[in-house]
Amino acid sequence: MISKWYIFGALFLLFVFGFDYYNNTAKEYYNSGNQAYDQGNYNQAILEYTKAIAINPNYVAAYSNRGDAYNAQGNFTEAISDCTKAIEINPNAKYIEIAYNNRGNAYNGQGNFTQAISDYNKAIEINPQYARAYLNRGGVYNRQGNITQAIFDTNEAIEIDPNFVEAYSNRGSYYMEQGNSNQAMLDYTKAIEINPDFAQAYYGRGNSYFKQNNLSQTISDYTKAIEINPNYAEAYYSRGIANDKQGFYDLAITDSTRAIETSSDNALTADGYETRAVEYFHNKEYSESWADVHKAEALGYKPDKEDLEFLDMLNQASGSDK
Repeated sequence: MISKWYIFGALFLLFVFGFDYYNNTAKEYYNSGNQAYDQGNYNQAILEYTKAIAINPNYVAAYSNRGDAYNAQGNFTEAISDCTKAIEINPNAKYIEIAYNNRGNAYNGQGNFTQAISDYNKAIEINPQYARAYLNRGGVYNRQGNITQAIFDTNEAIEIDPNFVEAYSNRGSYYMEQGNSNQAMLDYTKAIEINPDFAQAYYGRGNSYFKQNNLSQTISDYTKAIEINPNYAEAYYSRGIANDKQGFYDLAITDSTRAIETSSDNALTADGYETRAVEYFHNKEYSESWADVHKAEALGYKPDKEDLEFLDMLNQASGSDK
């Protein structure tokens, strides 16, 4: 929280040095906030934007960017508040479409898809060349199950910015959902050509190869994604499944263990335990397999028909149901 002494100090500097100092100092804090945000230090970014706002309470961009930092932390309520404040201060401000886009992201995070689309529509209305707003709106349509519209919006984003890496990667995932792994692979490969360090594209292309049962290339792409991002839980999880399918059970167990260790999502962690249970079973380590089944259950894992068949095989092989 900004103290009253900080605010008094800002007013004193304004009185002594005038508005030039006032504006320059606010902008310095704003720039520091942007730098912290780019480094992934969202707490520091919020602090710097808050300092800028304390000096200039009408700093539209500082409110909008602070809202984006709150989004990055999953604090969607504060994000909506900040972006709404930016819009209220000056709905005609330069780059105000960013505030609408950021607020759309917050509504999307809350699962309020109608309001999210409304905000993205407004951002596009203000700036029809705003590629990221098309990309984000496409993401909401995908969450609603409207893959055709998601692809349409992503096409628009790519037409505006032919080097938009995330757009190619997202469109690849939409094609995968449609069962079109060949087209998905083209998009992921294009994303990699533009940015060879984009881990998500390697992961997506690995999924495409897995769909085509090209396991050696699958593992190669998952491995590249992990090299770029050593904490990529989904890539460890998926590589474990690919290794298990090839009979490399020890490697599969190691990958699933890393997925569990690096995951921050309970559902993925539960899947990790369930998958590792299968891998332990294949490795004839039945007590470890049962232990992972129970860990998965504790996290809310619900066995489907295939899982029930596995549990029956584990019961028969181990001579125990626990």
